[in-house]
Formats: sequence, structure tokens, C-alpha cells
Amino acid sequence: MIKTEITLPLKYNSSTLFESVRAALPLERVEQSSIRLLRRTLVSNGDGHPYYKATVAISLSPERERALLKIKHRFTECPEYSLKLPSFRASFRPIVVGFGPCGMFAALALAEAGARPIVLERGLCVEEREKKVNTFHRLGVLDPECNVQFGEGGAGTYSDGKLKSGAMDKYKLKVLTTLVEAGGAEEILYSSSAHLGTDRLSSIVKKIREKIISLGGEIIFGARVTDLSLKDGVLTSVTYERDGERVKVPTRAAIFATGHSAYDTVKMLKDLGLGMEARGFGIGLRIEHPREYINEIVYRGDREYIEEAASYHLVTHLENGRSVYSFCMCPGGTVVAAASETGGIVTNGMSENARMASNSNAALLVSVTPRDFDNADPLSGFTLQRKIEGMAFSLSGEYRAPCFRLADFLDKSEKTTLASVLPSYPCGTVSASPDEYLPSYITDSLRLAMPSLDAWLHGYSYPDAVLTGPETRTTSPVRIVRDENGVAVGFFGIYPAGEGAGYSGGIVSSAVDGIRTAERLIACFCEQ
Repeated sequence: MIKTEITLPLKYNSSTLFESVRAALPLERVEQSSIRLLRRTLVSNGDGHPYYKATVAISLSPERERALLKIKHRFTECPEYSLKLPSFRASFRPIVVGFGPCGMFAALALAEAGARPIVLERGLCVEEREKKVNTFHRLGVLDPECNVQFGEGGAGTYSDGKLKSGAMDKYKLKVLTTLVEAGGAEEILYSSSAHLGTDRLSSIVKKIREKIISLGGEIIFGARVTDLSLKDGVLTSVTYERDGERVKVPTRAAIFATGHSAYDTVKMLKDLGLGMEARGFGIGLRIEHPREYINEIVYRGDREYIEEAASYHLVTHLENGRSVYSFCMCPGGTVVAAASETGGIVTNGMSENARMASNSNAALLVSVTPRDFDNADPLSGFTLQRKIEGMAFSLSGEYRAPCFRLADFLDKSEKTTLASVLPSYPCGTVSASPDEYLPSYITDSLRLAMPSLDAWLHGYSYPDAVLTGPETRTTSPVRIVRDENGVAVGFFGIYPAGEGAGYSGGIVSSAVDGIRTAERLIACFCEQ
């Protein structure tokens, strides 16, 4: 199989795809079924001629493929990606802690290998979780054990469901094909702007759960891990609490895929002696513009030809050594109330599959490093997050988020009057400048960055844009040290994984780390 790049019109079909490939090389009509779309990226130059840049794989005879590969820079070899795990031979049942993207795909890989994993998820299944989240958004009643951060599917269930895959490999293909089999659109296999949508994620994660169970796996919801037992540095059991009862489960291996907000679980692991390092991350807020306005300034002269809501990614590096960047951009989406601890405000963003809400939003973040934390404690990044979240909460004494107009923030006004853009944050807002809850090095950097961001995307500093914050849970502020086999150094049987352990960020990379960690676990116990 070989691959090459072609261009495609916005409204293409199988015949258009064939003709575009045929323009690149002689191809008979009978060979049309040998073409597979690998990657598709929208190119918009504002000149009224938008198109897709695409990479296609073509399967021909070995002789023809060898001849085409000699045409350098036009054709390259395309490997067939297949992931096959060996059978799990040990008699014990491995445990997976957390059922977000990392834990879910780790459990699936283990189940497919015949390991009959036990999943311990502190939150509830998506059906019950949705009720908890809706109650919080409507009434401001937060359940610290089941919310936007905790529960089946993890924080990704209440997000845009963006799937940043980059260069394809067997692990990423496994993730994407699994999502398609569970109800995701086939387009996610090749679109560079692929997303699932919050409205579809619940049914997708439910189907993956059902598949794990059908293969002999077990998922226990409402189960918060509270302790581990070890003998001579080797894991012997995991203890969890559920409905006021403590249950000890014997095991020799546990994958910890806790997500980036499980401070208490990470602290438990630190208290046990696991090695950890503080990590840099991003802190800022959510910025909202009208969806149609973002479409206009991104697509410009191409706007009338393109139907999908526009996305953007901006970054600038300041003279003060910090970077300011957009993150988790949600076209046609809403700002989410994402708190997981009582007395703290956290924002996030989400879009439904159609991406047709009135506003488009993104996190606007400033890089922070361990030098910004109060001490050398590897968990001090959590301390900074919680301090900011608590300050934001104190402005209203409720889960109403502080909100401010962009022009008033840039002018350092003490008051604001919202105008053409209304905040979408569901728990209500209170008028307060970011200066009242964010450190000055964050707010100063945001002001310094705005002219540069506006230069990259002219019109971005829209005066009526709304700033709602804080955004603190961008990624884990800690990394749990693991060796080349994926094991926590000095603790045989404990496998830190995913975003919460500091090894991924986003749905696809977290899921991939879950699969790879399961693969390492299986290999370890197959060798014994």
C-alpha cells in the first residue's frame, strides 16, 4: 500500500475522490475500491476557493507500487496498522482505577486479552451522571464524587470530544475505529478537525462499557480508591469505599488512570511513597465570541462556501518568558461549570455535534511552571489551582462564575457592562474582573498577548467578547514517575497512566496511553 497527497473540493463524493487520485497517477476504474482516505484538512485562504488537502492510501499490485515509490516526494509507503495483544495468562484480575478515556481503553484492551479487568470509578454511569451534572447546572448543588470531572467517560464526556490524532499509528487507529464502532461518525478516521460532540459521547462510552462487560470485565461505579496494600514493594490489593463500606480487592496489578482532577487519589499515592514531579500547565479563563463572528474572521472571503463552524488555535511567546495560547476551542459551543470540589469554581468548554450554539469559546491560557508554585512539593500545582478556584468562588459565595467584558479588562476598568455577547456559563455569572481572582502575572500576560493574538487573527480582540473564569484544570500539574515498563518506580504492579499521571493530554493521547499501559502490563505477566 502506498500513500500520496491530493486536493479535494468541499463537496466531494466517491467519484470525485477517484478522479482526484487518477489525476495523480494512472488508475483504472476497477481499482477505485483500493483507495482509502487517511487524512483531510480544510484549507481556507479567504480567496473564495477553499478546498481540502487530503492524504490517501492506494493498494495496487506490488510491481506498480514499487515503481511509484521511485517517484520521490510524491508517493511513500503506507504501512498496514494492526494491533494484536497476547492473551493474558495470569490468574488474578487486574484493576483499572478511573473510567475516563485512558481507563476505558486500558480496560477494553485488557478485556480483549482475556484478563477480565475490574474497573473502579468514583463517579457514576453516564445515565446517573447526567442527572448529577444537570442538578448542579440548574440548582448549584455539587456532588464532589460525580460531576463534570468524575464519572463514566471522564472529563472528556462533557467536552467537545475533539480527537487530535496527528500522525496515525496502530494505537490511534484502534482508538478511532473503536469510537466509530460505538457510534462515532466514520469521518473521525481521517478529519483533522474530528470531534464527537458532547451529545453523542454518552451513548458512545456506554457502548464501550457494554463491550468490556461482554468480554468478562466488571465496572463498579461509586467506588473511590482509598488505600493500597503492598508486600516488599509488590502490590497485593486495592481498597475502595462505596456506599460507606470498605472493600479490599486482591490483585497483583492496577492501572491508575485517575484523570487530572483526582487530587485526593494522587495524594494517597504520594503518601505511599510514589515518586512524583511538579509539571507546568496553563491557567487562564474562557473567552467567548459570537459564533458567526468567529466564522467571519477565520474564513473571511471563504465564509459563504464553508458550512462547518470555524475553529482556531493561537499562540504567542512574550518577552517575559511566558506563552499565551488558546486551548480546547469549542466552535458553536458553551462554557461548562466544571467544579469537582466544594467551594471552588472551574470552567471548561463543550460543543454538541452540530456546533450550532450562539457563541464559540476557547480557553485563553498563560503558561505556568513549578517556579510559580509556593514550594518544592510536587503537589503544589494543585494548591495553586485550588487557591484560584476558591478566590473565584468567594466573589459570589456561590457557583456563579466571575465574568467581564474584554474591552473593560484590557482598559483595567473596575466595572463592566456586558453588551452583544452574553455568557453561556450555566450556573449564572457575577461581574468581576480576572484581576480579582487570577495572579497578576496571569492577567498582565493576557493583556500583553492580545495585540499579538489579534495580529494573527485580525478582529480577535472583539470589544464585547466575554471572559469567564477561571480555567485551571487544563492538564495534570504533576507527573508520577514510571519506568520503561510503565511501572511506578519501586512499586511493582502499580501502573500510572494517562493525563492524571502526566503522560497525555486529550481524548486520543489518553486512550493510547491506556492501551499501551495495558500492553505493558500483559507483557510483564506473560513473561512470568
